[in-house]
Amino acid sequence: MVALGGGHGLHASLSALRRVTENLTAVVTVADDGGSSGRLRRELGVLPPGDLRMALAALCGDDEWGHTWSEVVQHRFRSEGELHGHAVGNLLIVALWELLGDSVAGLDWVGRLLGAHGRVLPMSSIPLDIMAEVAGVDPDRPDEITTVRGQVACAGTRGQVRSVSLIPPDPPASPQAVKAVAEADWVVFGPGSWFTSVLPHLKVPELAAGLIATPARRVVVLNLSPQRGETEGFAAHTYLEVLVEHAPRLTIDAVLADAASVDDVAALERAADKLGARLVLARVAVDDGSPRHDPARLAAAFADVFRGETGVSR
Repeated sequence: MVALGGGHGLHASLSALRRVTENLTAVVTVADDGGSSGRLRRELGVLPPGDLRMALAALCGDDEWGHTWSEVVQHRFRSEGELHGHAVGNLLIVALWELLGDSVAGLDWVGRLLGAHGRVLPMSSIPLDIMAEVAGVDPDRPDEITTVRGQVACAGTRGQVRSVSLIPPDPPASPQAVKAVAEADWVVFGPGSWFTSVLPHLKVPELAAGLIATPARRVVVLNLSPQRGETEGFAAHTYLEVLVEHAPRLTIDAVLADAASVDDVAALERAADKLGARLVLARVAVDDGSPRHDPARLAAAFADVFRGETGVSR
């Protein structure tokens, strides 16, 4: 299995996928420019480590060693000085990058330390910037299109994101990521920030070509709710329509959605059909009403998808 994304969405899918496969690779966006990652990126010129760290934490072992190291790498310093806000795992990853001179080797070493159940790879070998075309940044001019640069700015925009691209426009893909996609049985898109974590993989030319050409089957996992700013006002089917716009040659085998989060099942079925996908509805959210995936339920839904079952509400 290869899972694509970044941040909390990828953490959710990895937490579930590790329950159903022993051969798991995460391919992670490298465009974060905020917080600890942004500071390290600007100061040292490295890949932003935060999303990579979160993916590694999701793959930590279930024993005391794994739980402890997961907490360590996720720990953030609280101080009045320069260390405030930095995550321990970010500093550890960057230290290994500097010592080894190889981003993938550094991540593999961290994975071994954590007892990770899988591998974490960057989608590109260089840090990237996201550029978005946004409508209605000025509420008085709802149809005016503005260009917004940077992941933080795109995710927090007051307008409606219409499309995203990358700077540079033709970044080099991680060779290991391309190889993993080519050798996969299944490729998983989402959940996560649609424009800043999921779609950027399709804007790296070599990786996008690999995702289209791979013999692997592909599943899209939809978000449980719109994200303020980035996807505000989205219906479930809108995510698929945007996916088609950004990758018209991509076909999908299955679309997995939370049964209680879909208002218009017919519209979602039509959007899935345009991608060549079957729709699988399942109960995958936690019970407290928050827009979070339950790892055990999502794992069970993944298992149904991989077995080819149609999926029913759980």
